[in-house]
Amino acid sequence: MGFPINRRALLQSAACGFGSIALAGLSAARTRAESPADLLSSRAPHFTPRAKRVIFLFMQGGVSQVDSFDYKPLLSARDGKDMPFDDARVLANSGKRGSEQRIMRPLWDFARHGESGRWGSSLFPEMNRHVDDLCFLHSMHTEGVAHGPATLFLHCGATVGIRPSMGAWISYGLGTESENLPGFVTIGPSAGNGGARNYGNAFLPAAYQGTALGKAGAPASEATIRNLSNPVRSPREQARQMEFLRSLNQEQRSTGEDSELDAVISSYELAWRMQMNAPDVLDLSGETEETKALYGIDREPTDNFGRQCLLARRLSERGVRFIQVTYGDSTANPAWDQHSNMPAHEQHARRVDRPIAGLLADLKRRGLLEDTLVWWGSEFGRTPYAQQKGTGRDHNPDGFTVWLAGGGTRSGHAVGATDEFGHKAIENKVHMHDLHATILHLLGLDHERLTYRYSGRDFRLTDVHGRVVEEVLA
Repeated sequence: MGFPINRRALLQSAACGFGSIALAGLSAARTRAESPADLLSSRAPHFTPRAKRVIFLFMQGGVSQVDSFDYKPLLSARDGKDMPFDDARVLANSGKRGSEQRIMRPLWDFARHGESGRWGSSLFPEMNRHVDDLCFLHSMHTEGVAHGPATLFLHCGATVGIRPSMGAWISYGLGTESENLPGFVTIGPSAGNGGARNYGNAFLPAAYQGTALGKAGAPASEATIRNLSNPVRSPREQARQMEFLRSLNQEQRSTGEDSELDAVISSYELAWRMQMNAPDVLDLSGETEETKALYGIDREPTDNFGRQCLLARRLSERGVRFIQVTYGDSTANPAWDQHSNMPAHEQHARRVDRPIAGLLADLKRRGLLEDTLVWWGSEFGRTPYAQQKGTGRDHNPDGFTVWLAGGGTRSGHAVGATDEFGHKAIENKVHMHDLHATILHLLGLDHERLTYRYSGRDFRLTDVHGRVVEEVLA
């Protein structure tokens, strides 16, 4: 397996330019035995999957669970009172337990919604209309008090070291349903708090890293694939270079296998195929005005995130396995990180609420929600008390809420609970490792069997932990 080549030939190939290597994919159907291994080819799961793909809506910075979906009436009854809490940040920095904190009531009104009667606040009125399609996990807890470690743990299952991201693991396990698009795409990724490691491949072959579209905080119109076109050389010149490259590679076939080079050549072949297909996927102009309105496109403040969510739908229906859409920025205190001004949650909610509701409605009416798993959440939640007795909330990794929709999950359901203040998960606790194991399970992957041997050890996304949360499964 593979298409071996020595270092000298690799340098010669690189001198031919990006386009010449990419053109090797043109002859794949005609001379498949002569092409490098297609690392992204679709592979059978471990067992029958409930979902084929994942759309992860990452709310970077930490949405407050007690202001959105985890209703705790005691917060209003005890508003303004000082009480001792084991604060995660205080414990991490000083080991002090039971520090006095001022309870702060929810800033938005809660009500029951849908036939399931799930609680939701007025912060997300559009999402509330879809609670009967959602499965809430109210008992999440995770590792890391600061954004950097917690965000890395969310994406990679580890707070330190270089580990493959979840999207890379899924691409490695399942490949892509499309020969012409990557298996893993991240839309608007942040440059901070893990940066490229959040969609990196680490020690997995390079073909499994995420393809980035745009960057956090930038206009959705900039969500393009860089260096996709080759304006320098004509198709005829590219074809001549391709034939030269193929002849060099053919001469080196007897020198042994090189999996890293296979990954590089495979990625270049994919790049060539993307030149023909990706521009169409990224072009939203063919969508109806009704669909654009559903996502809040061409109106403020929803236009930008609406375009990103619509792009996620278009990528999902064309076979991309894992699509991440980030609402955030690249600052030290990303979008949802309201330490001193919780009312700012309102402006962020207004930007994402309609687009997310539109995505759910659009997937459902197209029959895609049945086998598309939508995952909404942050790296952690927020405290039920005011930070330094001000008007904001600090980070809370001990108890927070995420929701899942579609892809074989129970709709209109809730799993687990936090304590009476919404501070710590106490009932049917779900660790981030458990959430990762459950998502892999829905895709037909056993998290204990999805391993990769590196440096003498078998690695996996969930390390040596994780359980499938059976209550989530339909």
